Order: sequence, then structure tokens, then C-alpha cells
Amino acid sequence: MALDNPAFSRNPAFSQQGAVAAAQNMSAQQLQDLYNQPATLPDREVMTVENTVAKTAGSFAVLLVGATVGWLLTPTMPWVFWAGAIVGFVLALVNIFKREPSPALILAYAGAQGIFLGGISLIYETAYSGIIAQAVIGTIAVFGVTLALFASGKVRASKKATKVFLIAMVGYLVFSLINMILIWTGVNDDPWGLLGADIFGIPLGLVIGVLVIIMAAYSLVLDFDMIQQGVRHRAPKKYGWTGAFGIMVTVIWLYLEILRFLAIARD
Repeated sequence: MALDNPAFSRNPAFSQQGAVAAAQNMSAQQLQDLYNQPATLPDREVMTVENTVAKTAGSFAVLLVGATVGWLLTPTMPWVFWAGAIVGFVLALVNIFKREPSPALILAYAGAQGIFLGGISLIYETAYSGIIAQAVIGTIAVFGVTLALFASGKVRASKKATKVFLIAMVGYLVFSLINMILIWTGVNDDPWGLLGADIFGIPLGLVIGVLVIIMAAYSLVLDFDMIQQGVRHRAPKKYGWTGAFGIMVTVIWLYLEILRFLAIARD
């Protein structure tokens, strides 16, 4: 699909079209070397669901370590929280635009984002006691239900749904940018900006929050689908790191959206 998670779509290993394009860009010597290789990679050298799960688990372990550091240091060194956010954002872009996955950069991204998540989680927990446990449970529930539905074949990615998802994502990003500008400039003095406005007595943030959580769930479907394609096409084992990175980006987004949704609901 042309509109998938950029962490996957920029890697030719996840599509037949990408493999053809990669072959067209090879030199004569590279093509000769490829011709001299065995017809298929050994089973131990190809991407599988099992090794992708192992890499994903390792990435989240690093993220949790970073979150612990962020939680402990933010009260005395708030700059650590902001540093984690900036470094995590930069590393996310680097990993997205790299053709070949780099385990070191992906794990560094996990650590930096962990520090950011630890700091922002502490801020939310201080304002709304018990909200972190609720957000974690909600994230695990959405992830588990989405994975179960995908594994059963009841939910699948489609070109039409992915186009709708992309349009919705662009609209949400534009709305979020406008909302931040209104808050930063003081035009809207509500802590949540436009999200705090009421529609028939219901905060706009709750309505949009539900839609965004659904979007994040569909993004997980895209992640699972691309990992499945990588396994089916017998992509090299290293691309399991790409799968781990894609899932981690989506789960972090899902957690932050659920966290904000619960905070608005409490207010």
C-alpha cells in the first residue's frame, strides 16, 4: 500500500514493487552478486513473527527503563523531559527515512521516548491521581483487541480505509497545530484549547479523542499487516527491527491520546 506507516513504506523489503525498484537501482556488479547468491535466504536469516516480537519486546524494555529515568529525574531536572522529547522526535525522523534499519538508533529512540513518556506521565499523575494506571490498561486493551481481531482475520487493512485514515490524519494534524498556536498565543485560555469547548454538553476533546484512538487502532492494523507482508516475502531478518519501530511509534501515540482523553474526561 502506498499510504502505509512510513516506517515500513520506505523499506523495499515489505513490498514486491519495492523489490523491483531496488533491483532497478542496482549496479551490474550488485546484480551479479545477487545472482550468485542462493535462491532464498536460510530460514534463520529471514524475518519471522517470532524474531520481530522479540525485537519489539526488547525495544519496549528499553522504553520502560527510559520512562523510569524520566519519572525520577523530571521533578529536579525538568530539562531532561524536554530533551527526551526533542531527541526522540529527531531519532524518529532519522529512523523513518533510513532505508536500512539500525538497531542502535531504534533502541536510542526507545530510550529517548521513554524519558519523555516518564516525564509527561509524572505531570499527568500529579494532576490526576491514578490516571497512569488507567491509561496503561486502556493502551494494553486496545492493542490486545486489535491484535486479536487482526489475527482472527476479522479486521484487515484496505486501500480505501487507508486513504480515509490518511485524510483524517492530515486533518487531525492541522487541527492540533492550530490548537497549539491558539493556546501559546493566549487567544484561547482554556488549558486544552479548542478541545475544551463543549458540544451539547460534551467536551470536543472527548469526541475527537474517540476518533483519534480509533485511528491509532487502525494504524496498528497497518503495522501488523506490513509485518505480515515482510514475513510472507521472506524479508531479511534485520527488518524485524523496522516492525518493532513501527509498532512502538503507534503504541506511544495511542498511550498519549488515551492519557489526554482520560484527563479531559476528568475535567
